Amino acid sequence: MFSRVTTLMVILFAVSAPQSLLAHTPPSHARVFFENIKDGDEVKSPVFIKFGIEGFGITPAGTKGKIRHTAGHHHLLVNVEELPDLDEPIPRDENHLHFDQGETETKLQLPAGKHTLQLLLGDEQHEPQDPALFSEKITIIVK
Repeated sequence: MFSRVTTLMVILFAVSAPQSLLAHTPPSHARVFFENIKDGDEVKSPVFIKFGIEGFGITPAGTKGKIRHTAGHHHLLVNVEELPDLDEPIPRDENHLHFDQGETETKLQLPAGKHTLQLLLGDEQHEPQDPALFSEKITIIVK
């Protein structure tokens, strides 16, 4: 009897585990990107930036329920050399801007000069999805 119960539990775990392990996994075609600016653009401050996303949803930070497994919220990395640790919550500082309410655009005050921008999607706990969903890093020139 014990071996039948154990076998049944192993089978149930094997069937249900992939779904729970992939709960925050975006589909392979998902991507985030800048909709209205591109690498090398010359802009004026404040810079209007539209965040794009395909194949995954946007939801405010802290969202409960099943939708949190198929959506996240944007983080804008400004003048960041490398992505933060993808196994930890995204830092919150002047270089790692959080859009907790599910915003998809912003106006950013930047001084004249070159600046790098990159999007990184985070889950309800501000951790990147697995695999992480991030944009190409672009450089803009503020006049």
